[in-house]
Amino acid sequence: MRYDLYNDDLLNICKEEPIEDLCELADDIREFLIDKVSKTGGHLASNLGIVELSIALMRVFDSPKDKIIYDVGHQSYVHKILTGRASGFDNLRKYKGLSGFPKCAESEHDCYETGHSSTSISAAYGMASARDLAGDDYAVTAVIGDGSFTSGIVYEALNNIGANRTNINIILNDNGMSIAHNVGAMHRYLNKLRSSKKYDEAKSSVKSALGNVPLIGKPLSQSLKNSKERIRYSMMSDEGHLIESLGIKYFGPVDGYDINNMVNIIKSASEYDGPTLIHILTKKGKGYEWAEKYPRKFHGIGAFNPETGDAVSKSGSQSFSEVFGNTLTRLAAEDEKIVAVCAAMGTATGLLPFYDAHTDRFFDVGIAEEHAVVFAAGMAKQGYKPVVAIYSSFLQRAFDYLIQDIALQNLHVVFALDRAGLVGADGPTHHGVFDLSYLSMIPGMVILTPADGNQLSEMLEFAIDMDAPVAIRYPRGSADGDHLRLSKFKGANTIISEGSDAQILAVGAMLDEALSAAEILKKEGISVGITNVAVVKPLDTSWKNINSKLVVTLEDNVLSGGFGESFTEEYKDADYDILNIGIPDKFIEQGDIPSLRRECGIDSESIAAEVLKILKK
Repeated sequence: MRYDLYNDDLLNICKEEPIEDLCELADDIREFLIDKVSKTGGHLASNLGIVELSIALMRVFDSPKDKIIYDVGHQSYVHKILTGRASGFDNLRKYKGLSGFPKCAESEHDCYETGHSSTSISAAYGMASARDLAGDDYAVTAVIGDGSFTSGIVYEALNNIGANRTNINIILNDNGMSIAHNVGAMHRYLNKLRSSKKYDEAKSSVKSALGNVPLIGKPLSQSLKNSKERIRYSMMSDEGHLIESLGIKYFGPVDGYDINNMVNIIKSASEYDGPTLIHILTKKGKGYEWAEKYPRKFHGIGAFNPETGDAVSKSGSQSFSEVFGNTLTRLAAEDEKIVAVCAAMGTATGLLPFYDAHTDRFFDVGIAEEHAVVFAAGMAKQGYKPVVAIYSSFLQRAFDYLIQDIALQNLHVVFALDRAGLVGADGPTHHGVFDLSYLSMIPGMVILTPADGNQLSEMLEFAIDMDAPVAIRYPRGSADGDHLRLSKFKGANTIISEGSDAQILAVGAMLDEALSAAEILKKEGISVGITNVAVVKPLDTSWKNINSKLVVTLEDNVLSGGFGESFTEEYKDADYDILNIGIPDKFIEQGDIPSLRRECGIDSESIAAEVLKILKK
């Protein structure tokens, strides 16, 4: 490696070194990323693709004075390296380590925190408007991927920016794919822009010809320059110039690995009086053969062997996502009314077998969770049985539509909420710890919480036969459990054991922590019973008759508005004390699940300590 990424002033190098030397810096950064992410895991492919672009941005702009927002925050690794955080990559995404996403508290160069997609343009517009009101002169740039362009908020922002002619730079990092295959008309539109040079060739030809006409050539050329929209639409009416029709100057497409050209175009765009969009073409996984060949595998990956690309360790058990996908595929073979809906996360939510077996009944709407929910409502209204697979934290975007379009019409839509609870290394933007709260307040919503893969499979079959909106929420990772096989789910909770001192009501996958806590308390002479809470809503009416001194509710959801709060309100007059244990009222950082559970006080030892403290009083 030519550059010392730990100690060199990389920002100054980006600005002062000859352009050709910056290509060597890009190579060093790629080598560094492959080495570090192979040990820690993380989002590799997208960062390998954006190295030269990140360097070009630092050459043109003066961070942190100038503001650069990385839309999908997992593509900010190169930005972190260039801004002096290479030393943190040994603890990337680990407990108390370097975040895998932009973090304002981590560096002044992270001007805005992003985790989900499609928010950068709106945020950048807000920053630019604040700049103009304050009379400041810094540049504001949003770096957004082509997959994010399927989200409706992007067009709300573009419409607003174009109408107000605000000076803002939008970098479209177009690698032709998101986590899953890009879908829809916008994807086709970008494909046309990538491949077409008709307009540029036509414009250059006309300009050159007119320049040779004596006397009137230059005035005509200037007139045509002022009327460029007419030329563009007449020459390229089949291409549909959406961006410029919104009042935003379009530059591109631009080779994302030609640093010199990118620097020149970004400079030109930043000097333009008005909003601009620079269309940069990149390749996911650039420079690492395995990531280029398997970009989806290396989008978000655990530790791997950099020589072979193989994962260091593979779990022998099925994940909850796999159980869900295989079960839904089987059920759909028996019921032609079952359809699957996802929002750009088909493979991640386990739906690949469904797609292979029932392609015509698989609908990927792209990064558009609100649309996914309302689309499913329309399908349900016509007698189909849509199952919507979305990460718990992503469904938050569609809250209004859950109420207005699903629950208000009492439509039979099944929501499979993957990654519920604490998800680990992705941190606060991805923890699914709010779903029990935001779903419980919706009238008519049924909420099911499986403790293991067998129960998830049974619940899905049960939910398909219901006639109401149903949400099944389950965690990331292995669907195995340390508990004995529970009795088949038939729509009710299961009392595993009864205790005279305490009864723990364990929501879904918290069952094993509850069982371990009961074993710890048993050694202290405490009689503890366990109930597997498989149905959070509607609330179980039999719980008023629990014969125990203390009832403990245990959930991997925030306490505010969660299962425990609902239980306490309903049974506050019962003949037992109540202790609620769940996620505290704060955002939880990234880390391994055991460490995060300890921090939140929902691990077995913390549970046992709290119960013992209450009973001793």
